[in-house]
This record gives sequence, structure tokens and C-alpha cells, in this order.
Amino acid sequence: MPQGKDHEKTEPATPKRRQDARQKGQVAKSREIPSVLILLGCLGVFFFLSSYMFRNLSGLMRGILQNIGTLDCRDASVYAFLLEILQQVFMILMPLMLIALVAGVAGNLFQVGFLFTMEPLIPKLSKINPVKGMSRLFSLNSLTELVKSIFKLLVVGGIAYLVVKGELKNIPSLMHVGVGEILSFFGMGSYKICFYTCLSLIPLAALDYVFQRWQHEKSLRMTKQEVKDEVKEREGDPSVKARIRKTQIEMGRRRMMEAVPDADVVITNPTRLAVALMYDAEEMIAPRVIAKGAGFIAERIKEIAEEKGIPIVEDKPLAQTLFKVVEVGDIIPVNLYRAVAEILAYVYRLKGMRKNA
Repeated sequence: MPQGKDHEKTEPATPKRRQDARQKGQVAKSREIPSVLILLGCLGVFFFLSSYMFRNLSGLMRGILQNIGTLDCRDASVYAFLLEILQQVFMILMPLMLIALVAGVAGNLFQVGFLFTMEPLIPKLSKINPVKGMSRLFSLNSLTELVKSIFKLLVVGGIAYLVVKGELKNIPSLMHVGVGEILSFFGMGSYKICFYTCLSLIPLAALDYVFQRWQHEKSLRMTKQEVKDEVKEREGDPSVKARIRKTQIEMGRRRMMEAVPDADVVITNPTRLAVALMYDAEEMIAPRVIAKGAGFIAERIKEIAEEKGIPIVEDKPLAQTLFKVVEVGDIIPVNLYRAVAEILAYVYRLKGMRKNA
């Protein structure tokens, strides 16, 4: 049965999906980049420190051969002798191991940054599932790894063949040189093979990184329904949010209507808008809008004002300006002080006349 469009993984991964995948250790990473960097670093160590390493190894072997006949297996000196050998070997190989460690870490940091997670180490039954194991065996990733392995074998073999072929003419001359020159000749040939192999693997590492990025992005793709579900989970159900927003608006209107009896005046335009103002000279620096509305709400504000005996003043420009620029609960802007003051003065005179009457 064909799947609908909502179930096809056509949408790019959301930031949350990417972050969840990263926490699980699912990142785009090529194993070729650290390998190439390690090989380059080790070649650099051999190029600059080969004489130092050869000289120390020769001295180590000379010391072993000179002293091995004097050792007594029942004596504690054997332990000290072996310990000294291990220490010297460690000191000789330390630059090589250090460069390999730094290059490997740098290759991974360059691709994914700093990431520490134990998720890939957690045992999962799916990893020992034979059906899934067969599917991984014949997957695109496995085919890619096979092609890369064959390519690397061909490259290394081809380079080794060309280097050896180019050096064949120099082999007869080795009959007239010493052991040191012979070792140097073979060492330089091996160095050439490794160096040219490394150069040829750099494009492969770059292509593999691009492929891993593409495959990672493809694996993270989401269906339209998954995107909708994530939005609901992050922001809440839109229908629930709409009901909450509607309830909040109704509560705000109710509180606003309850505040209308405290108004000093209601300004209208006269049929569509109504704005209720309150002013207490002892507590307020300027009149405050305590209610406003259009249409049905405006009619309701005027009805309450009439019931409570609050003056209703018609001033179309002022009503429109107050309705547009002043929110409920805010004081009026300075440029409206004069117009509002004239209306309030009129209202106070009107109230005084009523009291005198």
C-alpha cells in the first residue's frame, strides 16, 4: 500500500532532530580524514626524526646484544634490564605516538567538534538482529566502504609498483655500498610509497566526507507529520493554544468592562469607537485609558456609561487617535494632553452644574 505524502521523508531535519541525533553520536564523519592526517603526521616525524630514531634504535640493539649474555634469569637485574629497554623504546616512539594521537583527535574535531556521549556503547538487541545485520551488510554504506577499500588497494599497489619500477635501475649499485646505505635506500623507497599514497588519499577523504554528509542529512530527513508533531510538542497543540488565547481575550474584555464604571468620560466617534478615560490628579500624572473597543464592544462600553451616568463626549479625531495609539492601561501621550484636558474640563463643569442643580 503506497504511503501518503505526509509519510514521505521530504523535509530537512529540524534543529531539535539534529541535536537529538548528535547526543546519540549520530554525526557525519569520515574515517578517511583522520587516517590521512595520521599518515601525514607520521611521515613528517619520519622525515625530520628518522636519523634520531635510527641512531637510538641502533644503540638500543647494540646494548641488548652486548649485555644479554651476562644476564642471570634468577637475578632481579633481568627485570631492571627489560624495564630500561621498554623505557628507551617508549622514548624513541613517543614523537610518533604523540603526532598520531594529535592528528587523530584533530581529524575528528574538525568534522564534528567536541562530542562526548556514551549512547553508542549502550547494548542494543537490534545490533545483534541477523535480519538487520544482513541489511547493513548489503547497504549503500557497506558498498561504499567496499569500493573505498578496493580503490585504496589499487592505489597502494599501483604506487608501490611505479616506485619500485623506477628504483630498479639503482639496485645493482647497492652491491658496492655498506649496510647503512642499503637501509637508507629501502627506507627512502618506503617513504616515497607512503608519501604518494597519502597524496592520492586526500581527494578520497574529501569525497568520502561529502558522501558522509549527504548520507547523514538523508538519514535525518523527516516526514511532514513528524515536523508537525515536533512543532506541537515544542509549542503546544495549535487548537489548545487558540482556545487559551480566546479565553485570555474574553477575560481581558471582562476585566475591561468591569473597569468602565470607574471612568470619568467616554469619548466616541460617535457610532463605531468608544474609549473610556479615568483621571485621578493625586495618583496619576496623566489620564489613563481603562477601556476601549469597536463595534459591539464600543456599544457595550456606552451602555455601561449611560447606566452609571458617565458623560459620553463625541470627538471623532480624538477617539480614533486614542483607539489606535494607546493601549488599555496606558496613559495618554503628551501630544494629546490638551485635547483630553479640554474634554475633562468640560466634564467637570458639567458635573458641577449637576451638583448645583
